[in-house]
Amino acid sequence: MPGEVADAELKKMRKAFDDDPAARVAQNAVTTTTVQEVALSRDLVQNMDYSFSTKLDEWKVTNQRASGRCWLFAVLNLMRPGTMKKMNVKEFEFSQAFVHFWDKFERANHTLEAIIKTAERPLDDRTIGWILDHPTEDGGQWNMAINVINKHGLVPKSAYPESQSSSATRWMNANLRLLLRSAACEIRAILDGGGSSNDARTHKEKRMEDVWRMLCIHLGTPPTEFEWQWRDKDGEFHRRGMMTPHEFREEFVTIEYNDYVCIVHDPRNQRMQTYTVDFLQNVVGGPPVTYLNVEVEDMKDITRRILEDGETVWMGCDVGKHMHRKRGLWDANLFELDKLYGVEFGLDKAQRLDYHHSLMTHAMLFTGVDVVDGVARKWRVENSWGAKDSGEDGFYLMNDSWYDEYMFEIAAHKSYLNDEMLEALKTEPVVLPAWDPMGSLACSNCGVEEGNR
Repeated sequence: MPGEVADAELKKMRKAFDDDPAARVAQNAVTTTTVQEVALSRDLVQNMDYSFSTKLDEWKVTNQRASGRCWLFAVLNLMRPGTMKKMNVKEFEFSQAFVHFWDKFERANHTLEAIIKTAERPLDDRTIGWILDHPTEDGGQWNMAINVINKHGLVPKSAYPESQSSSATRWMNANLRLLLRSAACEIRAILDGGGSSNDARTHKEKRMEDVWRMLCIHLGTPPTEFEWQWRDKDGEFHRRGMMTPHEFREEFVTIEYNDYVCIVHDPRNQRMQTYTVDFLQNVVGGPPVTYLNVEVEDMKDITRRILEDGETVWMGCDVGKHMHRKRGLWDANLFELDKLYGVEFGLDKAQRLDYHHSLMTHAMLFTGVDVVDGVARKWRVENSWGAKDSGEDGFYLMNDSWYDEYMFEIAAHKSYLNDEMLEALKTEPVVLPAWDPMGSLACSNCGVEEGNR
C-alpha cells in the first residue's frame, strides 16, 4: 500500500542502527539516564560564570509553587524593589493571591461575556472551542495584571496570604471550569431559545455569584481594608494604620506602570506594527492586550538600557527550551541533540511558532546583564520557582544566543522607545486569532510544566 513502511525498510533501518557504533553508545547512555544530561554541552557548563557588569537584585526569589501565576509574580516582583526602598526593608512581597483572586473573578465574567458575544456562531466554531477550552486560566499578560491592579488595588502578602488552592490550583481550576462551562451552556440555551442579551446577562450575574462563592472558599475573601505596620531594616517601627487596597497601591508602588508598553519579537509578522489577540482579556472594558512588534536587536537594546538605568524588566519567553533548571542555565545550543541523535533539526524561530514547537510559556524578570564593548553577552533572570534546585538560589543565567531564539516579549516604559516605535504605537492593532502563540502566556500551564506542578 502507498505510504506503508515495508518490512524491507524496517530491516534496513535495523541493520544501519546496529552497524553504527555511535548510535549504540548513545543508546546505552540514554536508556540509563536522561537525554538532557547526556546531551548537555560540557563546554557551555564549564564556561558558566554568574558575574554580571550590572546586577540589581539583593532580595530572595518568590515561589509560584504548583500554579501558573508567573506573569503576576513577575509584575509584582518588578514593583517590589521600589516599594522595599520606600519602606526601607530588606524583604517584602505583595500578595500574589490577592491579584490572582481578582483575575479569576474578572476572567470568569469576561469568559461568559465572550459566550454572549459569540452566541450566533455554531458551537463547533474554532474561537468558541478556544474559549471553552480556556475559561479560567492561571496564565496571563502584562496588560491583564495592570487591568486588575488598576481596578482592585494591591495588598501586602500578610493581608491576604497564600491558601492551599492559590499555591496548587489544579482542583480549583477544574471545578471552576465545570461551573463556567455549565453557565456557558445555559447562556447559549437562553439565547437559542429567543431570549435577549439582557436575559443572558441576568443569568450570568447569578452564575457570577456562584463564581464568587467558589473563589472565596478556595482562596479566602479578599479584604476591603487592612491594618499596615512594619519595622524597617534600621529597627524603626512604622504604623500606617487602616488602608484600602487602592490606598496601598497609590502610596507604595513607585513605578509608572500605566506608561509601560509591551514589545515583542514575532518574526512571522510585520515589524513596527501593533498586534492584539482575539478575546485575550480579563477585565471587561479594560484596555486590550496590545503588542508592538520590533526586531530582536531593538528589544535587546531596550532591555539593556533599562537594566543599566537601574530598573528590572518584565519578560515573556519559551522557558523550557534548552534549559537546565538545576544549573539555572539557558543557551540556544545547551543540549547537543543533533550530535547525540545524528539527525538535523531544521526549524528557525518563525517556523517553530508556525509549526507548534515554540510559544510563550513563562514570564520572569531580568535583573542583570553582562555587557562587553557595548554588547550584551548574557543576562541575569529572577525566576519564581523558589530557590531550591533552581539555578543560583532561584536566579538564572541566560546566554545571549538564547535571547535571540526563545525570548518573545518585554514590558518597557514608553520613554525607552525611539520616535519610529512611538509612531508605530499609533497603528491600528492587527487582530491575531485566539489560538495564536502570541496569546499563549495566558494559558493555564504557564511556566508550570517546567516548574513546580
